[in-house]
Amino acid sequence: MSPRTAPVTRRDMMRAALTTAVVVGTSAAVAPIVLADPAPGAAPAPAAPRGTFDEVYRGRRIQGGPVPVRYASARGAAAPASGPGVEISIDGRPLHVMRRADGSYLSLVNHYRSFPTPLEAARAAVDEIGTAQLSTASFHHH
Repeated sequence: MSPRTAPVTRRDMMRAALTTAVVVGTSAAVAPIVLADPAPGAAPAPAAPRGTFDEVYRGRRIQGGPVPVRYASARGAAAPASGPGVEISIDGRPLHVMRRADGSYLSLVNHYRSFPTPLEAARAAVDEIGTAQLSTASFHHH
């Protein structure tokens, strides 16, 4: 004797159609993000800062390189981070830079644009501030 299978009901067919529609709709919504090419002319972002730099760009001295990062907890204690951060200065004044999830960098001067390397973020900041000086105010207290 063969085992009996339950007949397929209208509810089963509707459930399968709805599930398929959700999967296809989600895939269609996410595909442009996943398949998007990087910005035209943008080089792929490096996995981590490669080393230190010290140069004069448009008459401004840019210095920077990797530094160990410590994240503060809610109670004020610090815990080691998972990777290096980057510290940059322009004419001896700190340029606050942050690494984005995609590996690129942004600065407080150019916070709507990202750059493949910390050096490129610093050069763009110099282009933006012109002859002005960066503030010496500290955003983080150690």
